[in-house]
Amino acid sequence: MELMIGRVIKSHGVKGEVVVEATTDEPEVRFAVGEVLHGTQGKKEHTLTIKAVRSHKGRLLVTFEEIKDRTVADSLRGTKFFAAPLDSDDDGFYDHELEGLRVLLEGEEIGEVTSVIHGGSQDLLEIKLDNNKEALIPFVHAIVPEVNLEAGTCTIDPPEGLLDL
Repeated sequence: MELMIGRVIKSHGVKGEVVVEATTDEPEVRFAVGEVLHGTQGKKEHTLTIKAVRSHKGRLLVTFEEIKDRTVADSLRGTKFFAAPLDSDDDGFYDHELEGLRVLLEGEEIGEVTSVIHGGSQDLLEIKLDNNKEALIPFVHAIVPEVNLEAGTCTIDPPEGLLDL
C-alpha cells in the first residue's frame, strides 16, 4: 500500500521550483535531495528527482532535476506524490493500519475502527459499535492496551461509562 506524502500546490519563481505541501510525518526523509518521487496527476504519472529543497512558510520549495522552467513547473500543479510506508523503530501506527481493526472488549468483538482523529494532546479512535452507535476512544495505552495488526484487532479497556455516551 502506498501513502500520499505530498502534493504540488503551485510553481514558485521562474526557475522551475514548486511549492509542495508535505503530508508526511517525515518530510526531511521523503523530500531529501536525490530522492526519486513518484506522482500522479489525473491519469498522468511523473517520476521526478529532487535537486534541491528548502522550507518556506510551512511548506517546501522543491527543485526537480527534470523541471527546468516555470512553464513546466506550472504543469505539475495538483500532482500527488506517493510512497510506501517507512519502516519505523517507534511503536506508532499509520492510520491505514488502524482503520478496519475489529475492536475487542473483554474478549468479545464490539465494533470496528472507522477512522483516526488527530488531536492536539492525543489521538482518538472513532469506532462504529455493533449497535450502530459511534464512540470516540482516546488512543492511549491505558484504554487501548493492545493492538494486534496480524490478528486485525485492538483490545480496549475503557473507563466505566465511556461507551455509554
